[in-house]
Amino acid sequence: MDLKLHQCFIAVDDHDKALHFYVDVLGLEIRNDVSYEDMRWVTVGSPLQPDVSVVLEPPDANPDASPADREALNRLLAKGLLRGAIFATPDCDALASRVREAGYDLLQEPMDQPYGVRDCAFRDPAGNLLRFMERPL
Repeated sequence: MDLKLHQCFIAVDDHDKALHFYVDVLGLEIRNDVSYEDMRWVTVGSPLQPDVSVVLEPPDANPDASPADREALNRLLAKGLLRGAIFATPDCDALASRVREAGYDLLQEPMDQPYGVRDCAFRDPAGNLLRFMERPL
């Protein structure tokens, strides 16, 4: 079977703040920006991976979610309990410095992990946990 990841989704509560982080700080490019009714989906991705995209979407974008489910998702996002993504970088320390200099709080300083990578962690403006890993040479 030949499978490749094409898209993943990250919940955000403010697309403009999210775009500053993902585009201006991390260097991803905007690939699509779609609004429908009172919702918005923005697709971003790395110029190095044109076939992989991250869709920044409202936490309550599922049309089948009940009002209670939507409220619960918004509360989980506000608490920083929704998962984000793990990005690969050739220089974890430089990326951590760039993100820190942009004013974002570091959750974990770059460190060598026992499972063979060097990584660090930040939260995006919506509170999603993002990890950045560097594989050893």
